[in-house]
Amino acid sequence: MRQAKEAIEAEARAKAEAKADKRAKANTTTSKKAEVKASTDVKANTQAPTSTDAKTEGTVVDDAKGAGSTETVAPAPTSTDADATQTPIRPNPKAQRSFTDPDSRMMKTNEGFHFAYNAQAVVDEGSQVIVATKVTQAAGDVNELIPMIEATTTSLKAAKIKRSPRVYLADAGYCSEANLGHITKFDINALVATGRIKHNERVSESPRGRIPKNATPRERMARSLRTKPGRIDYARRKAIVEPAFGQMKVRQKAGYLRLRGLQGAQTEWTLHSICHNLRKLSNARVNAGLVMA
Repeated sequence: MRQAKEAIEAEARAKAEAKADKRAKANTTTSKKAEVKASTDVKANTQAPTSTDAKTEGTVVDDAKGAGSTETVAPAPTSTDADATQTPIRPNPKAQRSFTDPDSRMMKTNEGFHFAYNAQAVVDEGSQVIVATKVTQAAGDVNELIPMIEATTTSLKAAKIKRSPRVYLADAGYCSEANLGHITKFDINALVATGRIKHNERVSESPRGRIPKNATPRERMARSLRTKPGRIDYARRKAIVEPAFGQMKVRQKAGYLRLRGLQGAQTEWTLHSICHNLRKLSNARVNAGLVMA
């Protein structure tokens, strides 16, 4: 028993010594590799040309070929050239310019923000015929009220219609002190929504009685909208203009213009309006018992 125990202990000691020798050999190999790598780096650094030589001469002397032989290489790129090669030039993500149609502008639509145009139209109540049209690059409508009224007057004169519109109806997007002052100055019968009352803004008085002399154009318009005739007339606004826009968008696919440029957009919108008017006139003749040849 004693001999067997001694044999087992001797075998265990032999295994431990073998593992120790193996670890020592591995450490020696690692240190040799590190020394070889370090010596290689030093040799490469001593043989590599300086950046000045590579940039100015464009040649590198090859020691293996001898001092008289040279090998032509491309000049080393500068930091600017390297950045331009690796990183492509990208446009500013905040830039609001369409490379497809530079005349278009970024506007908010029902589908989000897109490059678009602002199409204007004046629609007759009785026939829903479009009397005047315009396409602008402005996202807002505030500067288009007076030009559209003037365009309507021009169209009526061209059609030899002597009577003027009984009332113009416009939403709050067309409301401004300048527009309301122009309407008052030239005695134009118009109802323009004044929008919501601000926190520090004075509330207009009751529609009964005379209008105060110190009332602003906005207060005068707000009072006109609160009268019974004003409420009745303005309630018809959506029923007059919205069907015309909806029918052109659905039937004529006028929600997306295909011609580029401001002039192209104006031409296409005018053609859509003409087609809309022809369809309305055709329906009017059929309803009157007439047939178009």
